[in-house]
Amino acid sequence: MNTSPSLSLDLGIGGMTCASCVSRVEKALKKVPGVQDATVNLATESARISFAPAQQMEARLRRAVRDAGYEPRTPEEAQPRHESPWAGFGPVGIGILLSAPLLLPMVGDLFGRPWMLAAWVQFALATPVQFILGARFYRAGWHALKAMAGNMDLLVAIGTSAGWGLSVWLWLHAGADEMPHLYFEASAVVVTLVLLGKWLEARAKRQTTAAIRALHALRPEVAHVLMRTGGEADVPLAEVLAGDRLVLRPGERIGADGVLEEGETEVDESMLTGEPLPVAKAAGGKLTGGSINGQGRVVMRVTAVGGETVLAHIIRLVEDAQAGKAPIQRLVDQVSAVFVPVVLVIAAITLAGWLWSGAAGETALIHAVAVLVIACPCALGLATPAAIMAGTGVAAKYGILIKDAQALELAHKVDTVAFDKTGTLTVGQPQLAAFVPAPGGDGAALLTVAASLQSGSEHPLARAVVAAAKERSLTPAEPVGLRAVPGRGTEGELGATSYLIGSLRWMEELGVSLGTLAAQAQQLQADGATLSVLIEGNGGSPTLRALMAFADEPKPGAREALAALREQGIGVTMISGDNHGAALAMGARLGLAVSEVMAEVLPADKAARVVELRQGGHVVAMVGDGVNDAPALAAADVGIAMGTGTDVAMHAAGITLMRGDLALVAGALDISRRTVAKIRQNLFWAFAYNVAGIPLAALGYLSPVVAGAAMALSSVSVVSNALLLKRWHPGRS
Repeated sequence: MNTSPSLSLDLGIGGMTCASCVSRVEKALKKVPGVQDATVNLATESARISFAPAQQMEARLRRAVRDAGYEPRTPEEAQPRHESPWAGFGPVGIGILLSAPLLLPMVGDLFGRPWMLAAWVQFALATPVQFILGARFYRAGWHALKAMAGNMDLLVAIGTSAGWGLSVWLWLHAGADEMPHLYFEASAVVVTLVLLGKWLEARAKRQTTAAIRALHALRPEVAHVLMRTGGEADVPLAEVLAGDRLVLRPGERIGADGVLEEGETEVDESMLTGEPLPVAKAAGGKLTGGSINGQGRVVMRVTAVGGETVLAHIIRLVEDAQAGKAPIQRLVDQVSAVFVPVVLVIAAITLAGWLWSGAAGETALIHAVAVLVIACPCALGLATPAAIMAGTGVAAKYGILIKDAQALELAHKVDTVAFDKTGTLTVGQPQLAAFVPAPGGDGAALLTVAASLQSGSEHPLARAVVAAAKERSLTPAEPVGLRAVPGRGTEGELGATSYLIGSLRWMEELGVSLGTLAAQAQQLQADGATLSVLIEGNGGSPTLRALMAFADEPKPGAREALAALREQGIGVTMISGDNHGAALAMGARLGLAVSEVMAEVLPADKAARVVELRQGGHVVAMVGDGVNDAPALAAADVGIAMGTGTDVAMHAAGITLMRGDLALVAGALDISRRTVAKIRQNLFWAFAYNVAGIPLAALGYLSPVVAGAAMALSSVSVVSNALLLKRWHPGRS
């Protein structure tokens, strides 16, 4: 069986506003002959298309997008851009300024004051809102109509146009001294409120692309290439080739994947792995683009560049996870697809029925317009955003930042929470867990020696030793001849005595035996600790003086937070890149069972583990803080980032815990449940007004004035119901 080769193209798309747009673009692309698959990503406003090779295929795909009513973009235009959080608020602000005066008559009626504006003033205020600010609804509604689909844009366009048109008709047919009741405020306020909701959605969408920007920022712009003719040359990273030899200076970020050829160093890979300890690298060691070189000047040989690097793979994982998550089909969109044609049919039947019964044309038109006015989607447009704004506002008050309405709507279904270990369940900073002097040694004196040797180092383990000495009020001395040995440890002199602090591997190279401390060292390693050794003398016969064990500590309240989730019937899992011993030891301290611990999980595999949980029928929330967690955060149903973590994790997640308090995980799930409940209640009341009001309007029992009042009452009811969320706080049952 012959299979044709497949090519892939990423195409930027402008003009998409909702999930129905995504579906429409995908259908248009899949209709192009030769296209095998098309996945549209609303967050990045792009499409990834797989197709069989054919002439002018890219041009055909662009034409298909344009014919569907959207704008194909170049790769440069489709790149994520950094924009202000208030970008695009201008039209909303203008709409608020123009619509606010139109609400004066409604306010005046409450106080018995006739604050009615002149008809021409109402017309002048409402018309720009209707046809300039609301033009996007007409365009999107027209495209939906051509596709034989109904959505909120079409509903907004029809409903507001009916209110505006009726107002103009009544104004033009009123007597010279007559002031008819007009409906300009209904059309203008509806357009403004729906624009506000669209702006909030666009803002959340821009924040999802920030994850991709943060990942791209890990790449340096320039690499130092060793030329074959001798010397170094600064070359743009995009021009670096596999096989090139690069010079890495101390503190520089590594631009490509490769193998260390000359020198020794320690590399900070925390931005990629989430682990706090620098990793020692010697000749032959693998280097990963995006990580940071330590103290040494080294030379590496490039093995992978561009899209083949580990960092590029992580970026692609985040993009794929976002693209693979189908946008939520809101209940409003589902109902409006049927609601719009039904309302139009009812309005047409109302008009025809009254004319057939012998009523005047004006009377029949007023009753038909009353049907459209009562069906105007003001409450429908407010139901979801009002509840979301109230829920996210009160959540932010307690340190729960919800940036993605989709996450808010999904979080109430979560039955399993997966936690990253380092920096999420643990402090993320190693501490001196045990200092064991050799038999006959003075613990305080030896700890002072160790702190003296480490006082000038920025290594996390060195800082832990110095901090432990400070806690015991010990004063380090000034060492002489201090020298760091990359990947091994530190050596120096205090007085006339030489000392070394280093790893067990260095001790083995020096032939130092742990002697009576061997059994204790083995037990500490089994408990997940990292070991270092203090020895006296760097020549002849070095003597073991002390054993130091370093361990991360659980975050305060982490054990209680996990227990609280279990009490709610939510399963918990810890995902760690540590070895099984260290991961199980930490799991035991957190109260986790062996089955609840996943150890030795590589960064790229974290997302796969989350997907496995989802495929097992679970709705999964992922809690993390590092760059390596970003794909898993995006792959989960709900991503929850710790505010103390990296920007990439926070941008990739829909929910961020700003205080880094794990107890807020349960709070985030709870506010989601309550907010979704309010959304459902609001939608029920919004539809109830329509279900009860449309038949009454069609039968002539509701005038347009009463229909407008009912519409206003529905808006007040859904907003008032949403505001009840402001009484929520974490822990309240």
